Amino acid sequence: MSAASTVTTISTPTLDSESPALLQSITSHGGYAYAGMATLAAAGDQRAAEAAREMAWEQLHSGPWHSVLPVWRDAYSMACLHMAKFHFSNGEFRDALRALDMGIIMGGPLLRKDLDSAIEAVSAAKARRDHNGGADADNEDPEKARCRLLVCPEQLDKSELLRILPIRSLSSKIVGRRSALSLEGFLREYFLSGSPVIITDCMTHWAARTRWNDMDYLRRVAGDRTVPVEVGKNYLCSEWKQELITFSQFLERVQSNGCRSKVPTYLAQHQLFDRLI
Repeated sequence: MSAASTVTTISTPTLDSESPALLQSITSHGGYAYAGMATLAAAGDQRAAEAAREMAWEQLHSGPWHSVLPVWRDAYSMACLHMAKFHFSNGEFRDALRALDMGIIMGGPLLRKDLDSAIEAVSAAKARRDHNGGADADNEDPEKARCRLLVCPEQLDKSELLRILPIRSLSSKIVGRRSALSLEGFLREYFLSGSPVIITDCMTHWAARTRWNDMDYLRRVAGDRTVPVEVGKNYLCSEWKQELITFSQFLERVQSNGCRSKVPTYLAQHQLFDRLI
């Protein structure tokens, strides 16, 4: 285990308590070989953990997704947790995160709490190991800082916005302008009377305006996370497909392709940002 982390193992209380019942259920559905490998994995056999994960993976792809027995999804989560433990103890944090993310994406709900807490533990350990004191933001080249933004202010076409909006809609003296107006104030002073108002400065505290727009920050806190993406303009396009890639790879595609890409890549139906602050 790397000395950079004060944690020596991943805590999996649900896995520890539910393993006997889960293995019994898997066995009752013909998973004798899996149960044997999972038992060896829990005892410290990494090759057995890899074999168990492959067995569960094959079951997940044995037919249409809706026909896969739920117990095999939980079995896959179990195997991913075992693999993550081995990677974590070896200091292989990226591999541990990938195993855990795959457990979340493809696995069942039984061990979800263990997967979530394990991701927090691995991410924290990786952050401690990778920490190098940080760069002095005050001395950073402004041009370099602007280039690493996910969305640059220069990309906003203000003339296009003004063309779409009604004439003088943003400058009419009839409509009041309030900075950081509270919800209560809006309801009391404008909503009840049906009066229009322009509200400004209400999103300055949003992480999406600062941290989530910083490519370096996103790579640092989530770059090694595995995410499902959709490639193509829509489901009807011949080039449409789904992929599993790291979040860093997704950011590279966004930054290199931009809005003009003929085959855009979307991060869809995955709550990665729920845990980013």
